[in-house]
Amino acid sequence: MDQTLKETLLGSIRTIPDYPKPGILFRDITTLLGNAKAFRRAVDELVHPYAGMKVDQIAGIEARGFILGGAVAHQLSAGFVPIRKKGKLPYDTVHVTYSLEYGVDEMEMHKDAITSGQKVILVDDLIATGGTAEGAVKLLRGMGADIIAACFVIDLPDLGGRKKLEDLGVTVRTLVEFEGH
Repeated sequence: MDQTLKETLLGSIRTIPDYPKPGILFRDITTLLGNAKAFRRAVDELVHPYAGMKVDQIAGIEARGFILGGAVAHQLSAGFVPIRKKGKLPYDTVHVTYSLEYGVDEMEMHKDAITSGQKVILVDDLIATGGTAEGAVKLLRGMGADIIAACFVIDLPDLGGRKKLEDLGVTVRTLVEFEGH
């Protein structure tokens, strides 16, 4: 990725101190989403390595992964699978429990969203500790998905999420990094 693109993306992400708790620097991509040039460039950069490949589904993690994943799915002519917090989907679901920095949670998807052997790219806005993404990978693999990659706009490398996914054999693509939490 060229330096100009990196500067555009970094410059369009707002940092909110002490959210959701003291000591955390929250990296907010809503400002990137509201900047047409930055949003377009981020989506193009997420799509570029997979253009021309057979991709069946893009799985997006609630909520910002829906926005990015929908755009990526459109560009790759793939379907879109929402991975949601438990209790938010109207049809029969499969679910997984996953670890968070501060406890555990559950996520789910419709049981018919993935057909065994489909090629899937997982998309979200940020990878931090990797707990949510790891849960999504386990959920998708439990349905027989062949995960091509997991893509994120932001990596917080100090928290180790990227390594957690790579240890699961998942190729990870990120566009920018921020040090710290």
